[in-house]
Amino acid sequence: MTTTALAITERRPGILGWLSDQFWRHPGMFVLLLLTPPLLWLGIVYIGSLLALLFQSFFAIDEFSGVVDYSTLTLKSYAELLRPANLDIIVRTVVMSALVTLASAVIAFPIAYMAARYVRGKWKALFYLGIMLPLWSSYLVKIYAWKLILAKEGILTWVFESLHIGFVLNWILAIPVIGGNSLSVSYIGTFLVFVYVWMPFMILPIQASLERVPVNLIDASSDLGATPQQTFWKVIFPLALPGIIAGSIFTFSLTLGDYIIPQIIGSSRLFIGQAVYAQQGTAGNIPLAAAFTVVPIVIMGLYLWMAKRQGAFDAL
Repeated sequence: MTTTALAITERRPGILGWLSDQFWRHPGMFVLLLLTPPLLWLGIVYIGSLLALLFQSFFAIDEFSGVVDYSTLTLKSYAELLRPANLDIIVRTVVMSALVTLASAVIAFPIAYMAARYVRGKWKALFYLGIMLPLWSSYLVKIYAWKLILAKEGILTWVFESLHIGFVLNWILAIPVIGGNSLSVSYIGTFLVFVYVWMPFMILPIQASLERVPVNLIDASSDLGATPQQTFWKVIFPLALPGIIAGSIFTFSLTLGDYIIPQIIGSSRLFIGQAVYAQQGTAGNIPLAAAFTVVPIVIMGLYLWMAKRQGAFDAL
């Protein structure tokens, strides 16, 4: 046996030497040791809290005492979600999330296409900086800034008045349901702020997906006599669809669970996030709050399942 082999097989002195020997003989132990802390965090803190929340939704408030009855399991909290007021909250949130996602995709696609096809060198770095810069500022600062912009005395109203088209803004605000006294207290204002805040999460996946579209396929489509519209719908859009779906995962889920933007900008009608906050904090109805939180979890679970079938995770 060589000197090197003897040095390897001999036990090293001390506890650290013994651990080093064990890790060398059993590499799986070292991998397990590295993975244990994040797995504990994921399993206990994250998944554990979600399971505890799910379990809370199977209790209900006692109608006489107003205290949560932990003695029996029931679906009463889920039945309360079907009440018109609660069902209206769910529908309102889902519709807003879908509209924000659709508008973000329509606005983000030409921006991402321009960056993927034509922007190079330092201009691409400037593009990424411009897209990411809003994410570096405070979330609340951005929301309150938009509240000032959309207020009746804000800069947007001043622009409309300066262009002598204030009647257009008044006509928009007069639209039932989505209008209001000003943009800052209307669904239109809530929609605009949602689109602005989550737009970067839509642009970047689409841009990454478009960069993977081979240029020779576009050239071949043109050489075969396809019009620009046909090339877009038959070549570019199908190949970019996974990126669009990947971006929609972010915009849809973030809008679905947000409660700060509707709390600051918009009408008094609640969204799911606000309902959870109100039921858990003000009303003290933790089971109903837990049932409300299950709704976006189920919706996003189905959405992710459909997105995976479309290959959206490849564009993340």
